[in-house]
Amino acid sequence: MQLNFKEFGQGDPIIILHGLFGMLDNWKTLGRKLSENHTVLLVDQRNHGRSPHLPGHNYQLMAEDLQHFMESRWIYKAHIIGHSMGGKTAMQFALDYPDLVDKLVVVDIGPKAYKGGHEAIFDALLALEPDKVDSRQEAEAFLAQRIDDKGIRQFLMKNLSRNKAGGFQWKMNLLAIHEYYSRILEALPDDRTFSGETLFVRGGHSNYLQAEELDSLRKIFPQAQMETVEEAGHWIHAEAPEQLLKILTKFLAS
Repeated sequence: MQLNFKEFGQGDPIIILHGLFGMLDNWKTLGRKLSENHTVLLVDQRNHGRSPHLPGHNYQLMAEDLQHFMESRWIYKAHIIGHSMGGKTAMQFALDYPDLVDKLVVVDIGPKAYKGGHEAIFDALLALEPDKVDSRQEAEAFLAQRIDDKGIRQFLMKNLSRNKAGGFQWKMNLLAIHEYYSRILEALPDDRTFSGETLFVRGGHSNYLQAEELDSLRKIFPQAQMETVEEAGHWIHAEAPEQLLKILTKFLAS
């Protein structure tokens, strides 16, 4: 099984993992800027983007996918950056394969369990039958009846692609992601620690991660630091890319 990826630049490797419903293209702009000093590998996680559609979707499996990816590319150590679901994959990977991680960056997520909140999105996506729409405009109009936020609709629409028959299909494995959604929300194990340098970056307008959680994070990641991008919400890389780039560049160079 080979994960889909794009590679830019030269230097010490950085691997970047996207979040739920996302794909590697979400990080292309930041990835290219980081590639001025690093080899940057943007990866589609299983059941997302153009990576294989597979049964099973949990953090142990996604960490194993990443280990196989690094092994197949002859990468023996890398900085790992992950956002949201990708951040949880990055944390699981650091706990499972600490020798393969140089520095760890987790963007707006913690290792704790989350209550959800994507149910309306799932309802809308599952109600849409992409093979029966004639245009992207028709598909977005359908989603607009169920999802008010235009930015979220545009983000989700990146998953819609033409198939060989001329119709549309989802790039992601929507049914598997929905089936294993509870596994995406669950907490990571707290019986191990990762002692490497770790940075948590939170959005000031996001409720996913709070500044006062740093002490509890250090029980699993003893060297954890935290930075807040005050003007950003959960999608920091899209809402405040320049501020995030400065934070990442400083941390990776230190």
